[in-house]
Amino acid sequence: MRPFLLSHLMTCGMFFMSSPAMSDDFVLSLRRQEKSETNHHQFARITKAELWSPAETAVIVCDVWDKHHSLNAVRRMEEFLPRMNDVLKEARRKGSIIIHSPSDCMAAYEGHIARRRAIETAAAKVQPKDIEFWCSKIPAEEQAVYPIDQSDGGGDDELTEHAKWADELKALGRNPGLPWKSQNAGIEIDEQLDFISDKGDEVWNILESRGIKNVILVGVHTNMCVLGRPFGLRQLARNCKNVVLMRDLTDCMYNAKSWPYVDHFTGNDLIISHVERFVCPTITSDQILGGKPFSSQYDQRKVRDMMNPGTVTADDSSFNKHWTTGITDASLKEASHGVMESVDKPIWYRCTVRIPSLWLYDAGLRLVMADNTPETKAWLNGTLLSKTFDSKQFIIPRESVIADDINLLVIQDNSAKSKSHLLAPPLLQADDRSLKLAGRWQFRLGSDESLSTIPLPAKFGIGSDVLFEAN
Repeated sequence: MRPFLLSHLMTCGMFFMSSPAMSDDFVLSLRRQEKSETNHHQFARITKAELWSPAETAVIVCDVWDKHHSLNAVRRMEEFLPRMNDVLKEARRKGSIIIHSPSDCMAAYEGHIARRRAIETAAAKVQPKDIEFWCSKIPAEEQAVYPIDQSDGGGDDELTEHAKWADELKALGRNPGLPWKSQNAGIEIDEQLDFISDKGDEVWNILESRGIKNVILVGVHTNMCVLGRPFGLRQLARNCKNVVLMRDLTDCMYNAKSWPYVDHFTGNDLIISHVERFVCPTITSDQILGGKPFSSQYDQRKVRDMMNPGTVTADDSSFNKHWTTGITDASLKEASHGVMESVDKPIWYRCTVRIPSLWLYDAGLRLVMADNTPETKAWLNGTLLSKTFDSKQFIIPRESVIADDINLLVIQDNSAKSKSHLLAPPLLQADDRSLKLAGRWQFRLGSDESLSTIPLPAKFGIGSDVLFEAN
């Protein structure tokens, strides 16, 4: 058993004993991945049979919105909605609770019985730390390289069709970028039994008040909301719930034009693979409903359920096209896998930083570079930072910071001199508080200043492998 998984199970007390099945127990086959004992770069799939009591099980429906800014995302989701609704009905029939969590849509359910039921649930005696916040990484992911680049937002619509869809949303009075207002009507809500909440503390209260040990996540999108929401896979895994992803009733936001340049469904497979390795096991809907797992008509691949993307050939041009993960202060030769020994063109670096609100009460939040390089520029969440009289220091205005959340930090080394090593780790500092940003960053070559930002908030757009967290 992998060390991180063994440690997690011991911490959470999650060792399960086999017992005779009750007639209505869920008979599940939990799939995860373990590192090879001989090659730590290889993983093998492992399945384990478990019996879950429906009364101790909840199903959370994540962000199954009525509208979405990506038309292809809508098509893929609506294709599996009937199957998802059948899973919910069967789980409900057997005695499981259903929690509907369409984020940012609680206004639509003001006064709804299922919403009131969630609000009125008694507070749990113990509330996990940061349960109300987005979670972008858990300890098990610290050594994992995130498998896809979703920083373009992951939309894969054809451009003309996307523009037409945006016009349709406008005609409906919707913001094309944030068009959701409620859960999709294809998912039934039982007023007498279900709950509606998008808040981590409320969902936790519901789980604790009902004695819920097991949680099944369905919905979208796995690489963003299903993993990161306050009620998502990471939060539940790190707080010792026996959580699984129903992998055939989910999707991801991934554009095949981005690294690692695989088709959309293979990108989805890679995210599921990441989940199985570092977050939690997965199951399929047939384990609740019988029959076969759901399969999309849009997925025309001959080989499915991929674990690895295959090899993407690296050459000089690769580092002008996509971001690559490297370690601060590493030689460029090592970071580029032997392709480059030095460059005399601008190098861009980016990472994400979770900045507590407490840091903003201190005076003088700033970024301190390790080297005195006048040509260096820096941005936080797309805001260009100004330098102090000392050219090594950048002032970070409070208004540019998303407090208690994930912030995108981008640095451009624009010097003309030859560079043979990656960025020396800078320091995030506020009075006597400091965080050395030593570790993994993404880097890329180029001069296009659009690289200073991304279309989405950082918590949606950047993976777990380049995240630093201040205390």
